[in-house]
Amino acid sequence: ISEVSEREKDDIRFAHDQVRRFAQAQRDSLTDFEMETEPGVWLGQRVMPVDCAGCYVPGGRYAHVASAIMSVATAKVAGVPTVVACSPPRGDAINPSIAFAMDLAGADIILEMGGVQGVAAMAFGLFGCPPADILVGPGNAYVAEAKRLLFGEDGIDVVAGPTESAIIADETADPMTVAVDLVSQAEHGVNSPVWLFTTSRELGETVARILPMVADDMPNADVVHAAWRDYGEIVLCESREDVCRVSDKYASEHLQVIAADLPWWRENLHNYGSLFLGEGSTVTHGDKCSGTNHILPTRKAARYTGGLNVQKFLKVLTYQELDEAANRTFSAAASRISRIEGMEG
Repeated sequence: ISEVSEREKDDIRFAHDQVRRFAQAQRDSLTDFEMETEPGVWLGQRVMPVDCAGCYVPGGRYAHVASAIMSVATAKVAGVPTVVACSPPRGDAINPSIAFAMDLAGADIILEMGGVQGVAAMAFGLFGCPPADILVGPGNAYVAEAKRLLFGEDGIDVVAGPTESAIIADETADPMTVAVDLVSQAEHGVNSPVWLFTTSRELGETVARILPMVADDMPNADVVHAAWRDYGEIVLCESREDVCRVSDKYASEHLQVIAADLPWWRENLHNYGSLFLGEGSTVTHGDKCSGTNHILPTRKAARYTGGLNVQKFLKVLTYQELDEAANRTFSAAASRISRIEGMEG
């Protein structure tokens, strides 16, 4: 950590503050309650954190400092007593900025290991760690498969595939902005899909023409070109309602809207990992420091789940208490329903 510059520390602290505040608001929205549903019948819920969370932080091609904050800070805000974080060494040691981010976010134990072995160490409680109740965080295909195999024995956040990004744009959008934002997501990997859904043929054709030139200016141009060639798509739609139908079918991990009437889009789009409204809300903000979580569903999983949030680390536990008078009514109904089901005992 001593190797991290003060400027880098300040930027990481800034990102941590944003993520922590949004996660705290999520936590505050979940409450314990108790209610009397009938005379003498008390029902309630308790919202409790898991005992131990395992947070995987990638450190191979890129040093995912933001991922350390997204997973560890969210777990700690949820109230998880023990958070174990792991990340692979880069060269001789763990990346210093990742180590600082883990420590700042509140990790209780840091393991300098990655890959399948890092996931296993957290899952089974090796090297003095308690076994994790839930495993979260992005990773490569091997990390994702390890989490998938462990699901059931442990909880997981999502089964994550390559990162995805879609942009909805109309005739008011700047083609260069659209091209730059698509390139910024395609650089994640040669198999990272990027999609453009538009009602403007002129915009779509301009983006198709200039995007390869934007990619040429990138230090990893070969990665961007491969992702665009093999997984890029431009879909021309007849109306904004048609755009919504197409977008919801793709259910992209990141969805940016650069179009008129942003409130309409917010109300009519239903399937996405995280939504970025307006030209100023590039996906990079959410990935790094705006405050929403960047560990998000891919491969159309946004049809049924959102991204990582405090609720992933919490259990909603229910309880009931019936007094003697209430038992006369409820025992009678329960007995008759049991007999209907053939459960005489």
